[in-house]
Amino acid sequence: MVSLSAAVLDRYERFSRYNSPYAAHDAGCAIDLYPGTDGAVSPVAGTVRSIRTVRCPDRPYAASEDHLLLIDCGSHVARILHVDPDVEVGERIDVGDRLGALLRSGFFGRWVDTHLHLGFRQPEQNLNRANGSLPIGLDASVTGLEWDGRGTIVEAGRSYVRLDSPSGRGRRGFTALADDDGVGLDGGLAHYRGGGTFATAEGERSLLGTPIGTADGREIEWADVAVFAADRRATGLSLFASQVPFGAKLVFRGGHGFEVGDDITVSIEPTADPIRLS
Repeated sequence: MVSLSAAVLDRYERFSRYNSPYAAHDAGCAIDLYPGTDGAVSPVAGTVRSIRTVRCPDRPYAASEDHLLLIDCGSHVARILHVDPDVEVGERIDVGDRLGALLRSGFFGRWVDTHLHLGFRQPEQNLNRANGSLPIGLDASVTGLEWDGRGTIVEAGRSYVRLDSPSGRGRRGFTALADDDGVGLDGGLAHYRGGGTFATAEGERSLLGTPIGTADGREIEWADVAVFAADRRATGLSLFASQVPFGAKLVFRGGHGFEVGDDITVSIEPTADPIRLS
């Protein structure tokens, strides 16, 4: 396991280990870091080992090419994606140095904000494969926020809305939407295969009074549930840790019809027809 310190994570507005459909994130073996700016700052110190250009899925809203940066950190190699690099092979990088501009990659869903993807490998591993990275630990605490499902829309995009609740205002550090027992949740509920928690948990978890899955340590296998916003079915809930004003983010594949200022109530119900995105 490779642990990221609080000093590293504090450089970013948000982060998530499980909010992705890609195998690289299975078992919390990758993390997405959201700087909140157009520039990508390095979460690691080391020497740029290689830069490889890769093709992306064809999306009308995103770049057709991405870049894989391999940074030799000594005992392990960092793999970083979604950056248009300004650095060169052989260059020494310190934590906080600029790597380049963030890319809106074709690997993103339409609702996904720009971020950098980070994973770690042993030097002798295949460094180019998408999966096989080491588990990532977090040396930072995340406070779970209670929520009754109600809120006012404060931001609305074509494929998402963000609410003003639950609110993390007045709290220092990272916060996350909590389950009914106060455990912070991570992942795409339930549109991605599985999710995770920001604290060790076991057994059945519930949110808004509905069982949402079973936890085993820091991972959750989602139950077959559907998310509704004011009786309109959403694709799901986007779950992450944030140190900027928090609010639940609902995602929609086919539009939603909501506007900023709308008051909505979110509910979760069991379903025989769950939405699962590959």
